[in-house]
Amino acid sequence: MPAPPETAPGTGPEPGREPGAEPSLARRVLGAWLADGVTRGNMWALLALATAGTAVISFLPSAQPHVLSVILGLPESRQGTVVGLLNTAAEIAMVVSLAWYGALADRFGRRVIVVAGLALCAAGTALFPFAGNTAALAGLRVVFGLGVAAINAMLSTIAIDYVRSRSRGASYGLVGFFGGLGALVAVLVLVRLPQTLESGGMEPVRAARTAFLLIAAGIVAAAGLLWLTLSGRRPVAAARVPLVRLVREGVALVRDPGVALSYAASFVARADLAIVVAFMSLWIKNYGTEHGGLTGAAALAKAGAVVGVSQMVALLCAPLFGWLGDRMRRQDLVVLAQAVAAVAYLSTLLVTDPLGPGMMLVAVLIGVGEIAAITTAGPLLAQQAPAEVRGSAFGVHTLCGAAGVMIVSALGGALFDAWRPAGPFVVAGVFSLAVTCFGLAVRRRVTPRTEADVAGEAVPGPQARTP
Repeated sequence: MPAPPETAPGTGPEPGREPGAEPSLARRVLGAWLADGVTRGNMWALLALATAGTAVISFLPSAQPHVLSVILGLPESRQGTVVGLLNTAAEIAMVVSLAWYGALADRFGRRVIVVAGLALCAAGTALFPFAGNTAALAGLRVVFGLGVAAINAMLSTIAIDYVRSRSRGASYGLVGFFGGLGALVAVLVLVRLPQTLESGGMEPVRAARTAFLLIAAGIVAAAGLLWLTLSGRRPVAAARVPLVRLVREGVALVRDPGVALSYAASFVARADLAIVVAFMSLWIKNYGTEHGGLTGAAALAKAGAVVGVSQMVALLCAPLFGWLGDRMRRQDLVVLAQAVAAVAYLSTLLVTDPLGPGMMLVAVLIGVGEIAAITTAGPLLAQQAPAEVRGSAFGVHTLCGAAGVMIVSALGGALFDAWRPAGPFVVAGVFSLAVTCFGLAVRRRVTPRTEADVAGEAVPGPQARTP
């Protein structure tokens, strides 16, 4: 007789805890109350995933301009369009795969998808500087994009799985904070690796390729550690709900105004992160080599410093928005976050010298807007989505983010070359304004789903907080 399916962390009764786990009320990590069956080690593994995953996701787009110039010798006048096309190729792959990652995670468990995603990212990173043309780069960005899709979907889902409902905002704040650490590692350490190797005597092409190979090896090592430390349990729903139904249910949730607002916010939030890393780096790197007298590697390091300021501010603000997420209506916080992001991205229209102090001020504003958008959409979706289809809901949520990256990257990349380098940021700012208006229109129609609703007992009333 086959063994019964394991219970997903946070969904089973107290007796279903993993062996050796303390009673849930005695277990917190950095202020977040852990769900039943989740150990402190599991939670720290999630935060390690946030750090390593965001470092991986941030590195390749940041280093992309260096590969275009040093490896392919592409003219700067074409690089904006090419970056947009590379991002679009990656996001098309993500659009095709994201909802299925959520469904597969509900069927086979979160840990398998995390490790598979990191393996794909490692392969894309290792081969990227060996590509001989833009078509090969696009193919490798597809491989890398499939890995990013898995990481993003699982970060969102596990952040909710591992904590009690009253700590969902705190969980997202922690993930945002540790993700900010990962972004800082990417732009202040990993992106500088080619320059460091060049300073040691390597010629530019060899230095770039060696740096990418070293980073790919680090990704593989991180995947092995996460396999040992993340919870290996599989959700109950996977044993009785077909994959096609799980995907369909994730899309059908859009009829809920809160889910629709969360999906719309995700569309902008993921695009925000993509343009900050890819287009801000490209803007500063091109300006540095053309007007600042810097080498390619030195300009890339300068770009990393500016982007690092943005990510440091994001890191510091992440706990604030996580704290607010547990203390005010989550739909209102999403509206506030989108308004902040709109102001931040549209402020790039005032920048004339990306190497000057004005760019640093804009980077600070963008850091606040970026993290505000990223950390507020997920808790709103977790509040509205039933537990049994939460993996699929977050798969579709991240799919919306992929679509946002695809559209903003393609349109913004064309504007980068044809109009001005602030073009991608302006596009993101306009979308943030649109989501702000949509949120203002629907926020009073959002009825929070309580824990009793998840169990099938509808309880009307104001937004619930687990005591």
